[in-house]
Parts: sequence; structure tokens; C-alpha cells
Amino acid sequence: MLKAKPGDLVTVIYEGILENGEIFESSQDTGPLQFRIGTASVMIAFEMAVIGMGINESKEIHLKPEEAYGLPREDLIHTLGRSTWNKNADIKPGVVLGMTMEKDGEQHQVPAMVTAVSDDKVTIDFNHPLAGKQILYKITLQNIEPN
Repeated sequence: MLKAKPGDLVTVIYEGILENGEIFESSQDTGPLQFRIGTASVMIAFEMAVIGMGINESKEIHLKPEEAYGLPREDLIHTLGRSTWNKNADIKPGVVLGMTMEKDGEQHQVPAMVTAVSDDKVTIDFNHPLAGKQILYKITLQNIEPN
């Protein structure tokens, strides 16, 4: 029986589920996920779970925050002056903003969650929305194209 190994192009269907049972991501919505094992195009724990699976085999993996989207980092929470935004802008806690950041000399759009607003300050959080969360992935391997 063919088993998935590094270098193979694999196709999986999956669900990502939070501790409270909420499905935050599903291939039922996006279509099957295809990736080459070993290219780090998906999180390492997900990739490692697929290695050794056969076609139509299913598996559940439980990921700690460190294995998934990481722990929240204080250095990714910033307070900016309210004057940074237009006075009419709908800036309130819970709103996700598209912020432009520079990294390695290039501009990147990065989502940031507004966590607090006062008359003169806005606090925004650049942590991944799933940082600090334990995650369950249900994975079924649909296809393997050997390298």
C-alpha cells in the first residue's frame, strides 16, 4: 500500500476545530488541500501527521498552541495615537484592520485586531487570531502523487 512520504504531492480533506467545538476551517468550504510534503507550505505538525498515511486513511491530531499558531506575544500588541486614523473611521474593539507593515524591505498587508479604543489611543493586536488556542484537525488523505 502506498504511504505518504516527504516529497510526495498529497491531497487531503480536513476540518480544524477549536476546543469549544467551533469549526474554524474546513475543506468542505475551500475544497481539498493539496501540498508537497517537506515544503513547509502547511504547519509542520499537520505535515508530519500526513507522513505514513495511506489513501482514504483518516487521522485526528490534537495540537497545543505551540504546535499550531503559537502563543500570544506581547511584542505584537501595539498602542497607537487615535490621530493615526480618520476621525470618521469605524475603529472599535473587535474590528480587524488591514495594516501595511515593512519586512525585509517589502511592504506586506497584515491583519490586526483592534482590542481597545480611547479618545486618544487605539490598541491593536498583530497576533494570529488562533494564537494560544488548542486545535483538533481531522484529516483524510485522498491522493498521493509520489515524488
